[in-house]
Amino acid sequence: MKKILLTFIALIVGISAFAADKDDALGFFNSFVQASNNYSTSLLDMYSGNAKIIRQVVKPDGKLVNVNFDIEDYKAQMKISAKLAKLKKYKNNYSNTNVTKVSNGYKIEALRQPTGESYKLKTAFVVQKQPNGKWLIVEEMMQTKVQSLLKYAK
Repeated sequence: MKKILLTFIALIVGISAFAADKDDALGFFNSFVQASNNYSTSLLDMYSGNAKIIRQVVKPDGKLVNVNFDIEDYKAQMKISAKLAKLKKYKNNYSNTNVTKVSNGYKIEALRQPTGESYKLKTAFVVQKQPNGKWLIVEEMMQTKVQSLLKYAK
């Protein structure tokens, strides 16, 4: 009886820890969205130093082309883009957000709707809790219709 009770308690604690981390991952994503939509420089600190960054270009014919960026190039682009986005009051609205546990953290999938557009694009992040308790983006995939990014495709 004691073993059954201890097993039950361990199961409850494990489920609670999973739910707490899942909620923390979603909270981190929401803080990312807020930082992004407020053009905050803190956004740059939300990425792992070896994050995998993918822009999936949706071509006019519907075909998809993945464009990969290393994190340093991506951060440099973000610094430039933030200034232009702020001038244009560009923001992203996210809907249909779903969080699932994956081997290296939590995968957050959502639909992203850029300001002024009627379409929604797929986006996915893998976020990971670091040993110091800080959450970081270790992978990011965003679809885009910006065709000029195709020049970076390899």
